[in-house]
Amino acid sequence: MRYIAPLSAVAIVGLLGGVWYATQTPKDGDSFAQCRASQIAGGAGSIGGPFELVNGDGQTVTDKDVITEPSLIYFGYTFCPDVCPIDTARNAEAVDVLAERNISVTPVFITIDPKRDTPEVVGDFAENLHERMIGLTGSPEQVKAASEAYRTYYKAHDGDDDYYLVDHSTFSYLVMPEAGFVEFFRREATAQDVADTVACFVENS
Repeated sequence: MRYIAPLSAVAIVGLLGGVWYATQTPKDGDSFAQCRASQIAGGAGSIGGPFELVNGDGQTVTDKDVITEPSLIYFGYTFCPDVCPIDTARNAEAVDVLAERNISVTPVFITIDPKRDTPEVVGDFAENLHERMIGLTGSPEQVKAASEAYRTYYKAHDGDDDYYLVDHSTFSYLVMPEAGFVEFFRREATAQDVADTVACFVENS
């Protein structure tokens, strides 16, 4: 599968509104300054926002229903041959590492392929990865709105109706119920890296 690899991410930052990989200088009044490993063009408030999607039970849910505690959000698709399963498994492992520290985090999977990823499909995919993972899909318009809110990229290849690949960005997003989006993780980050960073944000919230 072709995807947005780390070395090519800089080439698409203009499309996504600009995600900069740089050490952030702590700012007065930022309680999370010591936790941040990245800097977001336009500020963290420029990423994330309300969404309305459909869960594995076929129920329409909003971001308020889903993000009730710190959450790790990943945009991908269930037919993805390798990247998405690896990334979401990493996030699930990080959730288990955090649970050992008595920190509860919800892993969330949002499809960018609603044509094939029905509620049942995303529900089964999420459950197979982690018992607490929430799988979400929706209409093409709902999925596009959620993707745009998080400034993610995806583009389906030409192919037949059942077998085609989708290029997509591969960031995971840490979102807090009160603070909203606070940090993103590249796919090179290990489960331990993710867990350590999430723990810092939770402990300083």
